[in-house]
Amino acid sequence: MRIATWNVNSITARLPRLMAWLESTGTDVLCIQETKCSAEQFPYEELRQLGYEAAVNADGRWNGVALLSKVGLEDVVKGLPGGPDYEGAQEPRAISATCGPARVWSVYVPNGREVDHAHYAYKLQWFEALKAAVAEDAAGSRPFAVLGDYNVAPTDDDVWDISVFDGATHVTPAERAALAALRDAGLTDVVPRPLKYDHPFTYWDYRALGFPKNKGMRIDLVYGNEPFAKAVSDAYVDREERKGKGASDHAPVVVDLEV
Repeated sequence: MRIATWNVNSITARLPRLMAWLESTGTDVLCIQETKCSAEQFPYEELRQLGYEAAVNADGRWNGVALLSKVGLEDVVKGLPGGPDYEGAQEPRAISATCGPARVWSVYVPNGREVDHAHYAYKLQWFEALKAAVAEDAAGSRPFAVLGDYNVAPTDDDVWDISVFDGATHVTPAERAALAALRDAGLTDVVPRPLKYDHPFTYWDYRALGFPKNKGMRIDLVYGNEPFAKAVSDAYVDREERKGKGASDHAPVVVDLEV
């Protein structure tokens, strides 16, 4: 089974590329972040024609997550159970479902903005809620993974120049401690480093020639439990999909499982 995660940065803008990518890669399950459309506006029919069921948690603003599956889509849970509100509402940043033999989450972790911003405290609270919500599945015997845009670079090697990030979010000890807490709950980063590239970044800013200069970050992650990790036969960042006109600022991360 091939499972992937991709922050598409607007599914409407990215739909032709998304559909071509799905056809060319034979992906069975795709976790999507940043749909930037409402659930009603989601392109269900176009994706159904390719054989995909879709489950969506989106409200039309800049967030929104989805799951696409060719191998079943059962026991869907929209939202983060016990998750915090921001400005009086729970943002659509999580969705989970059983897809064939595996249970998967698609998550879009809050950005945090700045260390002294309320959104940063919200981000850390969100991570705490995520850890609590996934603990039972992480400890189970079924393959289980949380895939998505974590908005945290796990190590200094996961950013193009750590000195540029001095005092900034995405690399702070508290954010990295939140990732460590997920690992303590029974999850591990299943995408090895190095891969094909010395620095397998997953995100490059559109500005200042970020991608051509490889000024990137590895913030799109696949955290799986032991049964999931043991089933991984291959994993890669599809850097080619970041190239060309109309690309998202994130590349897909792909994991193959023998299940």
